[in-house]
This record gives sequence, structure tokens and C-alpha cells, in this order.
Amino acid sequence: GQIDAKIPIIALTATATPKVQSDIKKNLDMEDPNIFLSSFNRPNLYYEIRPKRSRELAIKQIIKYVQENQGKSGIVYCLNRKSTEEIAELLNVNGIRAVPYHAGMEAATRSQVQDQFLMEDMHVIVATIAFGMGIDKPDVRFVIHFDIPKSIENYYQETGRAGRDGLEGKCVAFYSYKDIEKLEKFMRDKPLAEREMGAQLLAETAAYAETSVCRRKFLLHYFGEGYPSDNCGSCDNCLKPKERIEGKIYVQQALQAAHEVNENNGIPYLVDLLMGKRTTEIGNYKHDLLPVFGAGKEKDEHFWNSIMRQCLINSLVYKDIEQYGLIKLTDEGRAFLKKPRSIMISLNHNYEAEANDVQMENTGGKSVLDPVLFDILKKVRESLAKEQQLPPYVIFGEASLEEMATVYPITLDELSKISGVSKGKAEKYGVRFAAAIKKYVDENDVERPNDFSTLKQVANKSVHKIHIIQSIDKKLPLDEIARTRGMKMVELIEEIETIVYSGTKLNLDYYLNDIIEEDLQEEVMDYFREMQSGDLREAYSELKEEGLSYEEVQLMHIKFMSEVAN
Repeated sequence: GQIDAKIPIIALTATATPKVQSDIKKNLDMEDPNIFLSSFNRPNLYYEIRPKRSRELAIKQIIKYVQENQGKSGIVYCLNRKSTEEIAELLNVNGIRAVPYHAGMEAATRSQVQDQFLMEDMHVIVATIAFGMGIDKPDVRFVIHFDIPKSIENYYQETGRAGRDGLEGKCVAFYSYKDIEKLEKFMRDKPLAEREMGAQLLAETAAYAETSVCRRKFLLHYFGEGYPSDNCGSCDNCLKPKERIEGKIYVQQALQAAHEVNENNGIPYLVDLLMGKRTTEIGNYKHDLLPVFGAGKEKDEHFWNSIMRQCLINSLVYKDIEQYGLIKLTDEGRAFLKKPRSIMISLNHNYEAEANDVQMENTGGKSVLDPVLFDILKKVRESLAKEQQLPPYVIFGEASLEEMATVYPITLDELSKISGVSKGKAEKYGVRFAAAIKKYVDENDVERPNDFSTLKQVANKSVHKIHIIQSIDKKLPLDEIARTRGMKMVELIEEIETIVYSGTKLNLDYYLNDIIEEDLQEEVMDYFREMQSGDLREAYSELKEEGLSYEEVQLMHIKFMSEVAN
């Protein structure tokens, strides 16, 4: 069963990280083979990450972007079939020739769609990752990821379908950490080894999305290739660089942490150590007695993840791929520890906290959010929330205010076309907001964009949503609704959230009363009344002590929003 040693063997692959290259050699029992690597650099591609404030707002940005690139070929990637069909339908409604493509379609239909795209009968394909096999269209001008991919390998391969003719290609991905959490939930039932590998790949993807260093440099480093410059001039981070700070002390502390634990731990452990977290593992190893324990407690987890990531990119440490990503010092890192030097660093993006631009321009650079109006609207919301004795986010979410400060709605009808604002909600809370915006527009001679036709079409309820609303009205069990719609439970809950947050009342008591005692429901409702942020991760960390799952916390928050906000 062995191949004759005299027979030459060649192993070919498209995107192999150093670990994959090592696995290939090991599995094929190749001893000291010749390895030929072409560069991973695609200099004609522009890379950009946009914060996904809300599903609706991201879809609107995609529609606007594609309209501004009318006639150009592009691909929009989604993780599920439902999204491909919904976004393709909305693009068509807005005058863009688009078609969905996913594995659930008949082979003949998929073949027809490919032909339509190649012959330019259709300009945009909205596809799941199944798309692309056997397709080599050279003049794809943009690739948009509506959902962040499961791995950097997937991202690189999918963005690589842009600009194969050597001309410009734009690669824009929408990112929210909630999408990472959703992907983690999808892995719950997989074997442990597969879950651990999937979690590692997702962590790398999140790190890429949140990094503030040159995206090209990050990608090439991931695939084991260096990049000579810190600024490629063709990614969002290089065109709009974040302020850099002197990082000598912080880098020294990070390297010292790796050194003091004998280079035997990964990044999450080192971050906990620096922050002085008394975890079970740190206690078991008595690492809370080390000098470095708590040395960085004045900074948060986000900060130290930034530092560790930049130690990697600057080749001061490396991940041992054979040992589950343990952090090891390089010779350069050891030299730095002996003789620290000045090193300028920039911190990762924190999309949950930053008030970033809400408009995606073709240049990737220009903000159209009016910060002065945004502050005015926040004050209106704060005043109204105090009167109503409600948390401010219940009145209108942050994403809704950002959109108001972008498109300047001055009537209740226009306000009802904003994401997260139904007609009923506009009538209930919108009068002061519309008046404040009109006053601001009049006083400052603001020229309002004419975006409301698009907003209206996007706001229409799909057949899918109507079916869910009708099923809940009939008091059908949620797991049954999910099954009949071909959805996972987590996807159904997300859809119900979207419906309720847009202002539709839904009564889930028939379902909740079977799984959560009424006394506990009252406690949770009181908790949400006091809560200021609307951050469900924060709520779950508090409420899990009551025995609630994340899913149950989500459903209770939907009940709260339906009863109190709508």
C-alpha cells in the first residue's frame, strides 16, 4: 500500500498557512521536500472593515454602494441562504440586476445563474460560500461580506475573486462581534477538537477585523509572508490610520509575561495574567505569585489583546503551531527584553464603543454622520427616557440615532423609514426628534439627502417575517417555527429580535411561561428596566446565576422590548 519512493509527488494548494503546510508534509510523509510559494499579496485589492451596527443599516449601505457602482460586477457573500435571497430581492427592488446563489438551488439553476453572471445579464451575485467553484470572472470589481467569514482562509479566497484582471478590486466586510458569537453557537454540537479548531479560526478572524495595523501586512503575516512597509496605502487602516502611542513599557510587560510562564501559554492566558485575574488555572499554577501578575491591571482586555497581536506582527513572539498556539519569544523578542527600545503601536478598533461612520463611500474614507446633530438627538432621547422612566436605548437604539443624524428625517413618515423605527414607534416617541432635526436643518441650511425611497423599500416586511409573526400569533412552539422555516433556533430568535426592535408587538408569553417561572420573569423585567446599555452579553453574565441560558435572556429581552418600547 506504499507509493514507490522513486515516483515524484507534488502537493498543490491555494491558501496554506504555515500550519497547513506543516500538516501536508507530515500527512504525506514528505522528508525535506522542495517548497515553492508564490506571494499572497494582491496589490490591486483594497481591504476595508465596516462596523455592522444593525442588519438593516448594513443592507442599506450595501444597496447604496452597489447603486454607486452601477453596471460593475460584484459578489455579496452571506453565511445563510435566507440572507442571499433577501438581499438579492432588495437589490432588484432598487434597480440592480442581482440574483441569489446557494447550495439549496437545483444544479441546473446554479449553472444558469453562473452563466448569467459571466455574460453580465446579472451584475451582482448574492451568494453563500458555496459560490465560486469553477467560476473565473476576471472583472469582478467588488466583493462585499455581509457576514464575517468563519476563517481568514475563507476571507482571503473569497476576496481573491475580485480584480483577477489586475485592475482595482474593493473588498469590504461588515463586522460585529455578535456575528462571531453566533458562529460559536453553531459549533456547540460539534466534537471538542473541531470546536477548539473552529474557535481558534474565529479568534483570528475577529483579530483581523479589529486590528488597526495595515490589513495587507496582517493577512500576509497570517500566511507566513512578510510585508516590507507599515502602510500599503490601500486599506482602511492605512488611509485612515489610528493615532499611535509609545508602546515600549506595554510590549516589555507582554514579553515578560510570556517569559515568566516559561513560554507555555496562549494569548488569552497571558492577558488574564497581566490584568491580574484570579482564574482557576492561574491559581493552580501559582502564577498569581509572579511579579508580572496584575502588572497591566490599569488597562483592559481589549488593550492587551492589541499589544499581544502587535508583538506577533512585529516578530517579537510567534505562535507555536504544533503546540496549540502557545506564545514563544523570538530572538528579536529576547533582545527587546534585555534592552527595551522605543516602539510605536496603535490600538485595535473597538467597534462596540466607537461611534464610527455609518455611510460606506466608494473611497472607504468619508464620514457623513453629523456629530453635532447626533449629540442633540442623544439629549432629546435622554430627556424623553427620564420622563418615561425607561432606559434610553428603549426609546430608539444608537443605530437609529446615527441614521437620523445621517439622512435628516423631518416628518413622522420619514422617521418611520429609519431602521428600528416603526410607524407606531415614530408616533409614540418621534415628534420631538423630528422637530429637533427640522430645527437643526433650518438653522444650518442643511441639504438633506434623498434616501427615503430606498429606506422605504428596505423597511417592507418580507414573506418570511410575516410567516413568523403569524406563527407566533397562533402560539406555535418556537422550535416548530424554526423547523418549518429551515432555520436554527438561534437564527429564528435573531429574526424575532429584528421584528420586535423594528416596532412590531409580539406576545411570547405562551412560550416563556413554559420555560421560565413567572417570579423569575418579573425579576428579569425589573433588571432590564434598570439596565442602561441594552448589551445582552452584560445581561447574561448577571442573569446566568439565576439559571438562565443566553437564549432565554434574549427571549426575555424581546418580551421587555415588545411590552415597554412598542
